[in-house]
Amino acid sequence: MRASEYKPLLFTTTVRNPQRLKALLHIFAKFDGQLLTDDLATQIVCELIRYGLYRPTKQNKTIKDKWATTPKGDFAESVLPDEEVEYMFKHNPQNHKEAGFAKGYPSRFATFFDFAKELGFVYYQPNETIEFSEIGKKFANIFSVKTENNNIIVTEEHPEYEQQAFLQAMAKSQRNNPFVRVLNENIPLILLLETIKKLNSAPEFNNAGISRKELPLLIFWKDNDAEDLFQRIKKLRSEYGYNPSDEVIIDICTKEILPNFKKFKPKSIVSEYPDEFIRKMRLTGLISLRGAGRFIDINHNEDERVEYVLSHYSHYQKYKTERAYFDYMAQIDANLFAIVPVVADATRSEELLQNWVATYNWNSIKSELNILATRSKISKDEVLKFLPNPVRLEFLTALAIKSKLPEIRVIPNYPCDDGGLPTSTAGGIGDKGDIECFEKSNAILVEVTMAEGTTQTKMEVWAISRHLEAFQTKYTPNSQCIFIAPTIFRDSERQIAFVKQTDNLTIRPYKIDDFVSYLETETKLYVV
Repeated sequence: MRASEYKPLLFTTTVRNPQRLKALLHIFAKFDGQLLTDDLATQIVCELIRYGLYRPTKQNKTIKDKWATTPKGDFAESVLPDEEVEYMFKHNPQNHKEAGFAKGYPSRFATFFDFAKELGFVYYQPNETIEFSEIGKKFANIFSVKTENNNIIVTEEHPEYEQQAFLQAMAKSQRNNPFVRVLNENIPLILLLETIKKLNSAPEFNNAGISRKELPLLIFWKDNDAEDLFQRIKKLRSEYGYNPSDEVIIDICTKEILPNFKKFKPKSIVSEYPDEFIRKMRLTGLISLRGAGRFIDINHNEDERVEYVLSHYSHYQKYKTERAYFDYMAQIDANLFAIVPVVADATRSEELLQNWVATYNWNSIKSELNILATRSKISKDEVLKFLPNPVRLEFLTALAIKSKLPEIRVIPNYPCDDGGLPTSTAGGIGDKGDIECFEKSNAILVEVTMAEGTTQTKMEVWAISRHLEAFQTKYTPNSQCIFIAPTIFRDSERQIAFVKQTDNLTIRPYKIDDFVSYLETETKLYVV
C-alpha cells in the first residue's frame, strides 16, 4: 500500500458533475440490499449503459443516434434493449482495476460509486450486501424515472434533497478519512467558512469573502487552522492585492504549502481544482458568488445555519475504518435536513434580478442562451458555469425579458442566495410557475425546460396548464403562458393545441433561439 501523503483537495476525478452522481445513484438504488459480486457490479454498469448514463466510445450507428439527442451524463431519451446493451458490453472492454474488484467492468463500477460511499450515501464491499443510507435513498430519489414504450420519462420531483444531502456531507467531510488516506487534516467546508468570516471581519478588506484567485491556497492547505490561512491570504493581498498572477499562486501552493509533491499542471491549480471546489460548496446552499464570480462569500440568507455548522462540526474525531467513517457520515442531522428553500418576495426578487441585468448585457445573455439551445459548448462565464442547465435557463430567461422589456415586472420564483443567484429551479412549488411577468393589465406566466422529446410532452404541458389556471385565478383572466425549451416536440405542440381547444388556455411555445429573436424584434410580451 502506498504511504499517505499531503495532497491538494480534489473530491473525485470520475464523477465531478453532481447532476451525474444523483442520476447514477438512482439506478444503483434499485440494487439496494443485494449481494455485491463482480457479476452484479457488471450488471449495474450495464444498466447505466442501458439508460445512457455511461456511454462508452465504441457505438454502432443506431446507439449513437439514440444518444445524440441528450448530453453525455444525462439520461438518454430511450432505453437500450438487451441486444444493444450486450453490443456495448462486448465492444467496450474495460482496461481498469480497482482494489477488491476484478479488472474490467467490476472495477469501472467502483470508480462510479466510490465518491458516493465516501459521502455516506451508500456502503458496499465486494461480496457484502449493498446498503444505502437514509441520506443516500433521498439523494437517489431526487428523480422519478419511468419508461413508456422504451421512452425514458425523467422528472426532478425533489430538488431540495440535493442541498440537504450535500450540506450534511460537506459539513462532515474530512480530508484524511479512511477512504482517501491523505495526511491533510481539515474539513474543507469548515475551513472555508471560518476563513471567510476572518477575512470579512478584517476592516482593511472589502467584506466580499475569499477571492477565487486565493482558493488554491485553501485547496492545498494541510490543516484546519483558519487563522494561519487567513494570515497567509492577508500577506498575499498586502503584496499583490486581489489579483496575483497565476505564477505567484502556483509557487505558494507547490513550493511553500506542499513542496516536493508531484508536478501539477498550472491549469489544474488555478482553474480546474477551484471550479470543482466551488461547484461542491455551492451545493450546500451556504455559499454565494460575488463580484461576477471573483469572490466566494457566505450566503447571508443562511447565517443561522452557518453558525450551527461551525459550532457543531469544527472539531472532529478521526476514524480508523471505512465502516466507522461511513456510519458517521450517514448519520442524519435533523437540523441540516430541515431546509426550506429561500424564495424572495416579489419586490426583492425584482430588485435582485435588476442587479444582474446591470451585470450582463444583451449580447452576453443571448450568447449564453444559445449555449443552452444548441448544447454544443459549455459556458465559460465565472458565475453561470456553476448553475446546472435547467437553473441557468430560468435565470437567463428572466434576465432576457427584463433586459429587452425593462418596463415589464419580472418576478422569478426560483429559490436564490442573498445575491439573487438561483440555487435551484422554481420546481412548481405551490403550483407556481417559473417566472411571473406583468405588462400593464396583462399577466404572462413564463415556463422553461431543458426537457425535449417525449419527456417534454409527458411531464411539462399538463403541469404548465395547471400552473396557468392557478395564475389566471390569482391575477387576471387576461393571462397567457410562454413556454420555452431548446426544441419544441411535435407532440407537445399537439397537446398545447388541445389545451387551447378544451380549456381556452393560451400557451405560446418557443424554441430558445426563437424566443431570443422575438425579444429582439417585439416591444410587448403579451400577444392578443
